Amino acid sequence: QLSPFNPDVHALRPYYGQQFISAEILKLLSESDLVNVKDKDVQDPYSFRCIPQVHGASKDVLNYFKKIIEIEVNSVTDNPIVFEKDEKIISGGNFHGQPLAMGMDYLAISLSELGNISERRVFNLISGERGLPKYLIKNSGLNSGFMITQYTSASIVSQNKQLCTPASVDSIVSSNGQEDHVSMGANSALKLFRVVNNLTTILSIELMNASQAFQIINKKSSRKIHSLIKEYRKEVPFIDKDTDLYKYISKGEDFINNKI
Repeated sequence: QLSPFNPDVHALRPYYGQQFISAEILKLLSESDLVNVKDKDVQDPYSFRCIPQVHGASKDVLNYFKKIIEIEVNSVTDNPIVFEKDEKIISGGNFHGQPLAMGMDYLAISLSELGNISERRVFNLISGERGLPKYLIKNSGLNSGFMITQYTSASIVSQNKQLCTPASVDSIVSSNGQEDHVSMGANSALKLFRVVNNLTTILSIELMNASQAFQIINKKSSRKIHSLIKEYRKEVPFIDKDTDLYKYISKGEDFINNKI
């Protein structure tokens, strides 16, 4: 259903990210034959219907974090700070990493949620609904198909949730009590790095499942979608019987990082 992406809906809740994502989805699906499919369900699951709200919220967090980075790279964080013109030397606290630490914790949560909703879409694609074969493969009793990709995605999504415990809420006293509150921003950065890498794997799994489902349904879509799948198929083939899928997940990660 395309009705959840109608701009009139999003004008009533005008978050920038929500409106941006909704408009992008409409552009991508504007030429799709799926618009004309009869006997459609009245509503799609949240993981499809609420893409603008969920992806949009993550985009807004990304934009917020970008502002933090821009402020940070254009700031002075030395201590003490020498004011040459005024001939002053002031010991301050601009070195404290709290804005970055909290921003990275927030960003990790927002990216983790992209993975969370992605796994739900994969689950829906392999469940044998909406005209798709169970596990997206023929003879699903004989073949496991894409079942294990959902297992993998669910496991990584769960790890991301664990990595989203904020590091910035923690502090341990050091320097004999002089440094009695620290941001733990390095830990925030390390956790965020893992979440980003995990998200790439999760999205690779969704791309694998979505492209398989797209070719099974065999409907016309936009030129951009067809072009994307054509390029993707140069790296990852259509799967018609059980095979090792880990290598194609890895190829999908490279495709996402280098081609999209």
